[in-house]
Amino acid sequence: MDATDGFPVPAFAAGTTRAQAQAELRRAFAAAGIDSAALDARLLLAAALGIGPTSLFAHPDAPLDRAGAARLREYAARRLAREPIARILGEAEFWGLRFRLSPETLAPRPDTEAVVEAALAAIAPWRGPQLILDLGTGSGCILLALLSETKEAFGIGVDRSPAALATARANAQANGLADRAAFVASDWASALTGHFALIVSNPPYIRAEEIDALDPEVSRFDPLAALDGGPGGLDCYRAILSDAGRLLTPAGHIVFELGHDQTEPVADLAAEHGFAVETTRRDLGGHTRAMVLSRERALVSRGSSPT
Repeated sequence: MDATDGFPVPAFAAGTTRAQAQAELRRAFAAAGIDSAALDARLLLAAALGIGPTSLFAHPDAPLDRAGAARLREYAARRLAREPIARILGEAEFWGLRFRLSPETLAPRPDTEAVVEAALAAIAPWRGPQLILDLGTGSGCILLALLSETKEAFGIGVDRSPAALATARANAQANGLADRAAFVASDWASALTGHFALIVSNPPYIRAEEIDALDPEVSRFDPLAALDGGPGGLDCYRAILSDAGRLLTPAGHIVFELGHDQTEPVADLAAEHGFAVETTRRDLGGHTRAMVLSRERALVSRGSSPT
């Protein structure tokens, strides 16, 4: 056995049955303190063998061949070094779509689906073609999820990283949305003009001083540029809001992803730039994760009140 991050990597060999390999992998992950040990073992075994979950369940006594055993050993070592499953497999599911990842992109999180849900609720009255702007698009997951639900919309995804933009373009193509999406390199919205009915963003919002304390799956493998929100975690919200006024249509909306304790600070920043909180939405853990903003005068004219 090898040691990875202080934990031994099982020495899988040709002839080991699928059931034996899965059990050994599960034990190794549990001993390393990985909470999702059983699920991770099942996913990595299926991926290493190039089979689906049905085949894994139906044929537990099938033996591993040499190539499958070697690949499983590699995957196990990477997971024991706390590399996330999505990074190992190179892709993740979000909003029912598949997204390829690269070192320059965040792995989509289920909690970020709250941003998509909040945005769709905000734009439900839309009629006809509209423009969506996604700032810090990364893999393109938020923008492409929205485009998959709004058949007449066109979206522009912005990122500083050319490699992230290449990944987003590939994801748009793979999900059949390339004809309604464009991707632009810019420092937030500084290089853009136009009038957008919806601006969405999952910006870097981790306080710089807290990054080293994050789970190793995040601090070691997510790109720092997609995490670091500056000393107070608010730098990127500030930058986006400074340009939002000239880009958003009068009745348009901004939808932000938030850190778990950022509802009030972001609402205060929004008010400084002429925006009010229209609503918020919680994630799977019950934390406020998405915030919908609109222009204060538009909010008042509709007789609504922030929540």
